[in-house]
Amino acid sequence: MIRFNCDYSEGAHPKVLELLSQTNLEQTAGYGEDPYCRRAAELIRQKAACPDADVQFTIGGTQVNLIVIAASLRPHQGALCADTGHINVHESGAVEATGHKVLPVPGTDGKITAAQIQAACDAHFGDETHEHMVQPGMAYLSFSTELGTIYSKKELTEISETCRRNGLLLYVDGARLGYGLSAEGCDLTLPALAGLCDAFTIGGTKVGALFGEALVIRNSALKQDFRYILKQRGGMLAKGRLLGIQFLALLENDLYFDIAARADRQAMRIHRACAEKGWQFLSPSPTNQQFPVLPDSALSSLRQDYEVSYFGRIDESHSAVRFCTSWATRDEDVERLVRDISAL
Repeated sequence: MIRFNCDYSEGAHPKVLELLSQTNLEQTAGYGEDPYCRRAAELIRQKAACPDADVQFTIGGTQVNLIVIAASLRPHQGALCADTGHINVHESGAVEATGHKVLPVPGTDGKITAAQIQAACDAHFGDETHEHMVQPGMAYLSFSTELGTIYSKKELTEISETCRRNGLLLYVDGARLGYGLSAEGCDLTLPALAGLCDAFTIGGTKVGALFGEALVIRNSALKQDFRYILKQRGGMLAKGRLLGIQFLALLENDLYFDIAARADRQAMRIHRACAEKGWQFLSPSPTNQQFPVLPDSALSSLRQDYEVSYFGRIDESHSAVRFCTSWATRDEDVERLVRDISAL
């Protein structure tokens, strides 16, 4: 069985394992206070052109999302996000468990707009009973989104300006940041994204690391005492160097973006094969996630040899699925899938 159901089926890029092995018997300080975490953090600041940023490393995506939101919002505030947003549909109520409500907004292709954020703020403060309601305190975005789409620089700039005008924090979940920034047609760069956010993550778990996410905090108010909250919420790894080493290996010589771009190219090969069959798509994704709508008979045939993610029934004879490539997707597996799709 060949897996195209997610981008974390494999272990880690060989460069990551090599550096972990080389440093295995070294003795370092714990809790991210080692030379590798410091070097990785400085490398991130350089690449993002944000020398004043606070960079912290933690274990996984759900954990960093709940920690950032818990640390950023006051008790009566919640986080606006697309209705398909990860914190809304795929984190088992982790944010709500911190005491903060997720405030979903109807998304289009996984994205929300500056106008929707403004409308949500206007609706809240325009209600004479607003003090009895959860106040929007943050806008949460995913890049790339849960439907594989990406925000343009113009869209993100408008969202950033709207958030600042309304006193909202802007947090970008970059679990698949590499795949988004490396996508064909993306006009955002890492420095541009960093300049528009209060905080964002650089995902490692889905882009070549064994595990781990790097959190980049730009907003000075969020930096204060953040490590206290990181520890309290269980996100501070005792052997913190394991995280720093992985990001150091991935970010040196832009390996992170090279392997992400390769995964995007593999996904677009699958996209073209599906399009040539006349299949439609749930979203216009240029990234490593592709969402074709295919006949149930075709899905049944493909499932004999391939693992894919089922996304739902479209009509009585068609279903939407996700084909997901990763940094480790092999050419021969994509070639076989393309041949099998063409032969249906």
